[in-house]
Amino acid sequence: MRIVKEAEQRRHEILDAAEALFGEKGFDGTSTNDILVAVGIARGTLYYHFKSKEDIMDALIERYGSRLLEAAQRLASDRTVPVDRRIVHVVMGLNVSGSGSDEIMEHIHKPQNALMHQKTQKMIINGLTPILADIIREGVEQGLFNTPYPYECMEMVIVYATTVFDGDLVELTEEERAARMRAFLFHLGRLLNLQEEQVAYFMQMLGGGEQSVPENS
Repeated sequence: MRIVKEAEQRRHEILDAAEALFGEKGFDGTSTNDILVAVGIARGTLYYHFKSKEDIMDALIERYGSRLLEAAQRLASDRTVPVDRRIVHVVMGLNVSGSGSDEIMEHIHKPQNALMHQKTQKMIINGLTPILADIIREGVEQGLFNTPYPYECMEMVIVYATTVFDGDLVELTEEERAARMRAFLFHLGRLLNLQEEQVAYFMQMLGGGEQSVPENS
């Protein structure tokens, strides 16, 4: 007996299979036939949902981004975690990896996918800024932070992080990256008027090292 599934369910089955295959064999190493076999569907069914393998990748990137922002929102809403720690949890949560996430990110960074890369950055900037800004506002109310521009502050932070630390626009050695991270966190401390121990915690958790922190005076 032929099983007819709802379109949305079938679409997710195709994406799940493609994500696993991309992670295992790579985007270029995966054929549409591989996806057909994994899902157990006819070619016409695949093309009903997606025009091409590239179209599948676009949908995976969109789903990947949505998952990142949903995870960020959950972490940001966890009031059992102190505000300053919550910021670190949200940022570190963006580095989650799934079965095919490494392949997805590698695909995004290919030169021919510059528009896709731009769309991904736009999604992160527009989606993550309000999430972090809400944490900053909460911290301001608690007297932990001091800024009249929580949204703009986080927007500047995210724009810098998604360009300089992205790896495409600015080529950095490991030593240069570490130096940029220290400078980034130091100036974040200035923007939010953080205490020295708060900046030191950010540096330790986000990979800036345990070096002494310049005073924010």
